[in-house]
Amino acid sequence: MMSDKNKTVVLGMSGGIDSSVCAALFVEQGYTVIGITIKTFNYDDVGGTIEGDKSCCSLDGINDARIIAAKFGFPHYVMDFSEVFGRNVIDNFIDEYMHGRTPNPCVICNRKIKWEELLRKGLQLGEKTCAKINPICCGTLRKNR
Repeated sequence: MMSDKNKTVVLGMSGGIDSSVCAALFVEQGYTVIGITIKTFNYDDVGGTIEGDKSCCSLDGINDARIIAAKFGFPHYVMDFSEVFGRNVIDNFIDEYMHGRTPNPCVICNRKIKWEELLRKGLQLGEKTCAKINPICCGTLRKNR
């Protein structure tokens, strides 16, 4: 089995417990971690976020991810995905709603933004290993133990 030492993983970080635990496990296993949190909208355009909002799109979530990265000593970047989010998620939401259907923006966001775009950014960084959510990262780590 090939050693995982000196491998780099680009980890999508919401600031929540799942991605935070994944970050800790990757560091513990000897991976070099690069944390990425996506910004999905311009906070000034929508009046900021609600105080104490812990959603994946909130400023608190971004700050929580940054704190975890600092605690475990790896770089953390916030990447602006607001344009592609608007095009793929918001426009789809409006279109579905206007056609009398119940939109599910999280499903579209997971597929188009958190998977496709995050993977694309990771590959642009030259990394071959990307992780987004805990079942993948924790499953990978369990397999390698």
